[in-house]
Amino acid sequence: MIQSEKAKVYEEVLSEIRNYITNHQLSPGDKLPSERELAEQLDAGRSSVREALRALELLGLIETRRGEGTFLRQYRTHHTVELLSTFILHEPKTKKDILSTKKIMEKEAAKLAFSNMTDDILTELQAICSNTNMEEKDKHHSFFLLIFQISHNYLMYKIWQLVEDFSHTVHQISYEPSLYDALVEAYRNKRYETIEPLFDDFYKEG
Repeated sequence: MIQSEKAKVYEEVLSEIRNYITNHQLSPGDKLPSERELAEQLDAGRSSVREALRALELLGLIETRRGEGTFLRQYRTHHTVELLSTFILHEPKTKKDILSTKKIMEKEAAKLAFSNMTDDILTELQAICSNTNMEEKDKHHSFFLLIFQISHNYLMYKIWQLVEDFSHTVHQISYEPSLYDALVEAYRNKRYETIEPLFDDFYKEG
């Protein structure tokens, strides 16, 4: 019951922001109604409105500036953002869904990239693996960004970028460091059949 009420408030806040943007013809950088104003307009508790606004902020739709208020960042009307945003209100399931979705996309991209792999790309991937100055999450992002770019599936690439960014607001998701080297070796030795099992063998939750 509590979860459904939270989801309802979130949907109302999102709808209210949509209406406010449309009616006032706002652009990124323009100010949104305050938490108090939204609570009054929606006849909802301020704590519930605050939680919904926090979800929107985590998704990059709005930003809060201390002492100034809440401002529009980049309002995206596509359903992917709305779908992901509802997960934030169901955190136990969020973690599992994000981990699973991210892993599936990275595994499929790694397989798609196989036929497009070149010596130059292998050199770039190896350089990422060998870079000791990069943090683990940055190394992961750089490595798979290159993989997705050569997979030539633009839609999956864009969705992965969204999920990759969103995942860091929920939980750190990564693989054992050996995965990256093992993938490079699979590409170098042209062993396609070894790619998929790597994602189970080297997966970790950190």
